[in-house]
Amino acid sequence: MSGKTGSGNPIHNSQEHTPAKPKHRKPDARASRTRNRLGMAFLELIHERPIENVTVQDVLDRASVGRSTFYLHFRDKNDLLLSQLERFLEYTSTVLIVNKEKSLRVAPVTEMFDHLNDQRKLYCILRDAGRLNDFFDLAQDYFARGIERRLIDTGRLSKLSKPELAARANALAGSLLSLLRWWMDRIEKEPATKMDEMFHRMVWNGLR
Repeated sequence: MSGKTGSGNPIHNSQEHTPAKPKHRKPDARASRTRNRLGMAFLELIHERPIENVTVQDVLDRASVGRSTFYLHFRDKNDLLLSQLERFLEYTSTVLIVNKEKSLRVAPVTEMFDHLNDQRKLYCILRDAGRLNDFFDLAQDYFARGIERRLIDTGRLSKLSKPELAARANALAGSLLSLLRWWMDRIEKEPATKMDEMFHRMVWNGLR
């Protein structure tokens, strides 16, 4: 998630309230730069004014991008928002796999909690616009896949059938996101490292 400092944000439209399935885009370098400019422009704008007051034209003016170019990459503001959320979730949910971390952690709890706490303003923007559930709905799918892969990599659950492994990964992803929401809503927060330890105690005690 990155805006002025972090990630993507909401759009207030009843039609756009349900997040679309992640689109796996593989843009070339030039297209990627354009997408990044549009994303950063949008994130800057929603830090300045309510999401429902940000228009596509506002984004185009801030990014110095033409309207036809925008629609080559995104259907609308909602698609732009979701692409920013997906970008953050794709990185976060796979960072342990990409880094080949030699541990029993199944999710980067410390890193994700610290980052979202740093991006608290963006978190509140999503919440206040009624779009926080979009983030959590997308995150469920991304983290379920990432956790399943990490569980396989540990080699400790080799006797489980694929359906049971997938079911457990989905349950753990749901627990992780519930824990995140609870933690973000607290005034006095435990350190993210402590939440990481707590989550992984629950993971491995539950999987015995």
